[in-house]
Amino acid sequence: MARIAGVNIPTNKRVVIALTYIHGIGPASSQKICETLSVPAERRVNELTEDEVIRIRETIDAEFMVEGDLRRTRAMAIKRLMDMACYRGLRHRRNLPTRGQRTHTNARTRKGKARAIAGKKK
Repeated sequence: MARIAGVNIPTNKRVVIALTYIHGIGPASSQKICETLSVPAERRVNELTEDEVIRIRETIDAEFMVEGDLRRTRAMAIKRLMDMACYRGLRHRRNLPTRGQRTHTNARTRKGKARAIAGKKK
């Protein structure tokens, strides 16, 4: 099992897919890493040599912000908005959508399960 950026990536998957298990690396970034290191897209993680794993690890450390650093940066950006008490910060504080979506009928993912209001029906 290969360990890259503090994450055990699955060994039986293709390298392009397995790299997306790292927080901060999506399909496009994974494809770019494989192309720059000339790792074939169809190769599996368990078929990688130790040298290739080290090169992938060094490339990710040098070029991408991943895992803990990325989570910390995002959390600090949200905390900054909340401390400023700007509109987006207030929406974060109240657990409401921050990008202008309607909340009258939708936004159940963000607001949570609908709660009944006593005495509303007549």
